Amino acid sequence: MQKKTKKPLNKYLQLSSAGLQMGISIYLGAYLGKKLDAHYQFEKPAFTIGLILIGFLLSMYSLLQKLKKLDQ
Repeated sequence: MQKKTKKPLNKYLQLSSAGLQMGISIYLGAYLGKKLDAHYQFEKPAFTIGLILIGFLLSMYSLLQKLKKLDQ
């Protein structure tokens, strides 16, 4: 029996989901931040800004890891 080898996806195709992943991460951070700000009744959107920033940084880290992996 022959093993079927999967061809690696095109590099561009592998990175095509990066924008979607970043958008979802930032959206979830904003949504959860707004809920927390409303629950704790903050005047300034501290949780919203903080969680958006964390979502952005984590998605950038993930993107850089993907780029390093593809570069090898």
